Formats: sequence, C-alpha cells, structure tokens
Amino acid sequence: MNNPFGFSPEEVVENTVEIRKKILTTNHNAGQGHTGADLSETDILASLYLRLLRFSKDDPQHPDRDRFILSKGHGVGGLYCTLAQAGLLDSNLLDTYLQFNTKLPGHPVRQKTPFVEVNTGALGHGLALGVGLALAAKKSGNGYLTYVLTGDGELQEGSNWEAAMTAAHYQLDNLIWIVDRNGLQLADCTETIMSLEPLDDKLAAFGMSVHTTNGNDPAEFIATVESLPKDDGKPKAIIAQTTKGKGVSFIEGQPSWHHRIPKGDELPQALEELAC
Repeated sequence: MNNPFGFSPEEVVENTVEIRKKILTTNHNAGQGHTGADLSETDILASLYLRLLRFSKDDPQHPDRDRFILSKGHGVGGLYCTLAQAGLLDSNLLDTYLQFNTKLPGHPVRQKTPFVEVNTGALGHGLALGVGLALAAKKSGNGYLTYVLTGDGELQEGSNWEAAMTAAHYQLDNLIWIVDRNGLQLADCTETIMSLEPLDDKLAAFGMSVHTTNGNDPAEFIATVESLPKDDGKPKAIIAQTTKGKGVSFIEGQPSWHHRIPKGDELPQALEELAC
C-alpha cells in the first residue's frame, strides 16, 4: 500500500498555504479553536497525508493502512482542515466545526469523523495507544507503521515516558513518535513551566532512535522521515522544531494565541499575509 497522493515536497508546501487559510477561517467562523497549535502542526500533517502515510482514500479502515494518532487532540482543527484539503473530508463540514452535534467536535472522535484512528484529547494518552498499535502489528506480522504526534507541553504527562520505555523494551521500530516542539503551551514557554531540555538526550536514554528536523519545512521533514533506519529494533522519535502560529506574523510565537481566534480585521490581515 502506498500514499494515494505521493505529492512532491513543493506540492505539499503549496497545499499548506490553503490549509492555513482554512484553519484561520474555520476558527474565526466557529468563534473558538486552538489557532496556534493548528498552525504549528500544519506542515507536519500535510506531509503525512499528502506524501508519507500509506492508506486508502476509499477505505479509511483498510487493515494495511498506516496508523496516525493526533495525541495533541486540541489541534484537531488543523487535522480537519488537512483532511478537507486532501478531499478526505467534505469541506462544507468545516462550517459546522464545534457546533452542537457536529461531526467535527473539538477533539478527534473516530465515531464521528473518517480517518480519525482513535479518540484523543486527554493529553498523554496518544503515545501509549500508539505503542499498543505498533505492538499489535509486530505480533500479527502486519507491516503498517504507527505515527503519533504529541505536543511538547504534553510531555509533562508521565504516561509518555512509560510508553517510551515500553516501546524500547519491545523494540518497536515500526513506531514513529513526532514531537511538535514549538516551545509554547497554554500559558507560557515550556522551558519556563517545566523544562524539557536536553530533550534529544532524554529520548535517547529511553532507547529511542532520535532525529531532529524542521517541522515547518515539509522538504526537510519528509526527507527526515523517509531516511529513518528500518528494522533496527529502535522506536523512532522525531523532534520537529516548529513555530507556534506559523505563517502569520502577529500570531507566531505568542502564547495568547493558544486559545485565541482571528477577530475583526485580523482575519483578512492573516489571509493577506498567507497569500503573499
């Protein structure tokens, strides 16, 4: 099984612009959302769905599909907009985001939205679920890969480290753990609230094969994933250096935009920046 799109890195970049426009407009219309988190992960999600993940557009539950878990479930707006850009989700549904009884709730729910692998949102659970899926693939002889995207503030949850230890113990080299390392969380910088550094050394000490890349550069991110060693007995950890709010100057790197949405003149200003 292959990725159904197989876009070049340049084509992925072109699509990220449209995804970011969708994110800003969708959050604005909904009156709520996690704009900063959605924008920081956009390049990662676009690279996965338009190039890297192996799946069937016609059968979201195909047994040979790669599994993807958005552990930072509050960033689901970015996932919905990526799926819509890829034609895997009806774009008209974006107008219902966060409304009562919507198919697009504020965290991923597999019973409501196709291509959502598991329900997430309580931070710290996604990696453990990914370990379970990767272990199941090993036990059953299935060749799918499991990708998990966590936030960096999310790593303050100890369950992540238990999962990492388990992944290394079972030599789950079919697990790819991506950390969206934007350096910010709800109220401040991660290093101010609870220091993570040296993150690469910590992940390596838990038995991970660690790789650092620019998570806002699809070409570099894709090259990093495609060059990961295979069958080496080590789970993969990718520290994806990103900017929270990437793409809009007055949103980038601002903790206040964790929960904020574009209001008034901010939406046309942001869309104009992206169009340049």
